[in-house]
Amino acid sequence: MIALVATMAISANAQVKFGLRGGLNLTSLSLSGDLSDNVKKENQAGFYIGPTVKFSLPLGGFGLDASALYNQKNSKIAEETIKESEIAIPINLRWEFGLGQMANIFLKAGPQFAFPVGTKDFNLADIAEYTLESSNFSINLGAGATLIRHLEISANYNIACGKTGEGILNNTKEAFIEGKSNTWQIGLAYYF
Repeated sequence: MIALVATMAISANAQVKFGLRGGLNLTSLSLSGDLSDNVKKENQAGFYIGPTVKFSLPLGGFGLDASALYNQKNSKIAEETIKESEIAIPINLRWEFGLGQMANIFLKAGPQFAFPVGTKDFNLADIAEYTLESSNFSINLGAGATLIRHLEISANYNIACGKTGEGILNNTKEAFIEGKSNTWQIGLAYYF
């Protein structure tokens, strides 16, 4: 009974805010495999945008945020631009501290699930076919600040847990490279 009353009291004081999140992706593609040393790669900028929700608990500044983002990460392998377009769903545990609702600093961490949309297969300068994975799992680590209750500025590092793509030599069935995309994200969110 006491637990039920405590849960109801926490729920009554919890705050839910909806908003829009967007920003810049700076992808760091690493390659491994038989011929990865011979393949030229170059990192490029991308972007992300989508709706977000923030759930704040009245207990010690803890809360959650979750988003549904259109996420584009760009890299260049052997003169071919790889555009990883995906729907990403990050879910982060947050800890906020500072000057109440007017301004605060936060730390966040959590999993991200991503599902590619659009082109998944790329021709790498007639050397090989590079194919993106059908789903990706990664971990987010980030920090930022909330200003004037509505505006949030953040920096985030997204660490891929496993390969994000694989290259197959033309005319063979042997994998010659595996790609892994880690991403720095710099962004803004506005909560209504």
